[in-house]
Amino acid sequence: MLVIGLTGGIGTGKSLVSQILQEHGATIIDADLVGHEAYTPHTETWQVVVDTFGDVLAEDGQIDRRKLGGIVFSDPKQLEKLNAIMHPRMYKMIEERIHGHQTGGADTIVVEAAILIEAKWTPLVDEVWVTTAPEDQVIDRIKGRNNMGEEAARARINSQMPSDERARHADVLIDNNGSMSQLKDTVDNLWESRVSANKESSD
Repeated sequence: MLVIGLTGGIGTGKSLVSQILQEHGATIIDADLVGHEAYTPHTETWQVVVDTFGDVLAEDGQIDRRKLGGIVFSDPKQLEKLNAIMHPRMYKMIEERIHGHQTGGADTIVVEAAILIEAKWTPLVDEVWVTTAPEDQVIDRIKGRNNMGEEAARARINSQMPSDERARHADVLIDNNGSMSQLKDTVDNLWESRVSANKESSD
């Protein structure tokens, strides 16, 4: 079994690469969905977040991510508190999913996570694949997709790990600086050269 950690900054095409890998037969674990599940009302994690941050609930008892975001994204110390709560718990949840899929017979698993490196989840994976793109292209994509102005788009980029630092952790760099078809060709070739080859060597 091969476990790929797929990460990359906003607007670099990480989700598109994940979709292409899924079309090839990879099993995808989306860390965003795991995070949502971790916030399930009345779970241990939900209770710790409520106890730590106070009035962050919506009327239905769900954690209001907008309220919580207003607290943590305006204060680095509060963000550190949230990360200290969430990252280890999500690590365990992702680890359990990997084992479950492995037991179920999956031979290629992709952990798609924007914060794979920052959250120290790399021990869960065999390879780290990082998507990159030129900053001007990223800004254009964010502006078009998220309906943001250029200043807000740059702020989003600057709030993340610098792309060159992320790239230093990569076993595979996917430069998404062209068309969708070019990206698909790149990922198709990687599947043949790294994933299919890995399957053949382990058979």
